Amino acid sequence: MNLTIFDYGAGNLHSLIKTLERPGICVQVERDPAVAVTTDALVLPGVGAFPAATTALGEQGVALMRDAILGGLPTLGICLGMQLLFDASDEGGGSGLQIIAGRVNRLVAARVPQIGWNQLEPGVNRDPLLDASELGIAYFANSFVCRPSDPSVVSAWSTHEQDRFPAMVRVGRCTGVQFHPEKSSTAGVSFMHAWLREVHP
Repeated sequence: MNLTIFDYGAGNLHSLIKTLERPGICVQVERDPAVAVTTDALVLPGVGAFPAATTALGEQGVALMRDAILGGLPTLGICLGMQLLFDASDEGGGSGLQIIAGRVNRLVAARVPQIGWNQLEPGVNRDPLLDASELGIAYFANSFVCRPSDPSVVSAWSTHEQDRFPAMVRVGRCTGVQFHPEKSSTAGVSFMHAWLREVHP
């Protein structure tokens, strides 16, 4: 299986690459969105800011990636990558991929960013990836969170101070997580491997 990580050009992807590398899976990093979507599975990593990411995509790249994901390309968005799945962000940067209706807002809390471990609370539609990995606590590093128009897309929630926000969303073959599974110890790695098994049995 060919798996592509789209690179916004904003950070070190080493830990993510190491987590995804497995026998039978070829992991590549790509900065051209037109090339990035010609793959078996796509990862939108959690490094950088919304405006820089949408600039790296460009209008044409946003359209190409949106069409590919809506067309069934298995996609995992991590932290910023999850936020890009939404319509737009208060951080700026124009339109997101518009896969999930809603907006990205700043955390309503005294301590921002949220950095560290936080509990996951299963949503009404509990995701089998959480059961497969037994992931109940995960590592977060974020100042912004997603506010979906339809809460039924939320597979898990988390709360920072008094602000409850989606920790995981799922629409079709597209999954978004606000946490960093690649930094969430053994259970986080198990989550990533469960996702790989799902997209490439």
